Amino acid sequence: MLQQQKNAIVTGAYGAIGMAIAEGLAAKGFHVTLVGRDKSRLETACTTIIRRTSNPGISFETVDLGRQAEILEFSRRRDRPVHLLVNNAATAPKRRTETPEGIEVQWATNVLGYFWMIKYFHPFMEGLDDARIVNVASYWAGGMDPGDTEFHSRPYDNDTAYRQAKQADRMLSVAYAGRLKSKGITVNACHPGDVNSKLSNAFGFGGSESPEQGAATPLFLSLSEEARGITGKYYEHLRPAACPFSRDHQAVETLFDLCEKRG
Repeated sequence: MLQQQKNAIVTGAYGAIGMAIAEGLAAKGFHVTLVGRDKSRLETACTTIIRRTSNPGISFETVDLGRQAEILEFSRRRDRPVHLLVNNAATAPKRRTETPEGIEVQWATNVLGYFWMIKYFHPFMEGLDDARIVNVASYWAGGMDPGDTEFHSRPYDNDTAYRQAKQADRMLSVAYAGRLKSKGITVNACHPGDVNSKLSNAFGFGGSESPEQGAATPLFLSLSEEARGITGKYYEHLRPAACPFSRDHQAVETLFDLCEKRG
């Protein structure tokens, strides 16, 4: 495991899995920046993690991860390098809603939020030893419609929208892995675990695993020597798993271009 002081950013850091990831990093001595849009929950999460880990290097940034301008402004406030970025934030509203910019909320937060975080923060990672990006995706993925990603034509269903978003996250991990490899930055995606959380409850499910169990694979990709240098892969249960969505290079590039233009 990595032991030296490093800087990490974790999005969606006050949810069940996100907070477990942030606490795991704090326990290893990372300075961790928690990111989310609820300031009160961020403050509580910071206080809790500091108390549990005795690591005072925990801070937060209030950012709506479905809004490009807020992510860009966050990057402009950044004054230190980023050794690790964990994209974890997700939402699953039961009814179709849009951001103030007119983007469907799941696509904006669960997909474009990942895309924008990598776009604006990877410059803070260049030249660092063993810089890593971990995208928390899901085994529950598929059904993406590149022609109607925001459900203008299809009837909106939060489960369908979520599966589509997680497919996109896995594909974008491959797209960015190829682009950032020469800069010494690895990018991988993973299924975290089945945890009883606000997100799983939005689909009518509970969860059989603890937040710590759910955070195990993201932390493995974030911390382990075994994962050093690995890029463009998808993991489940601490092991690489086949990802059919990542094999179609043309589809991956089409999605990347779609995200670039949507911003």
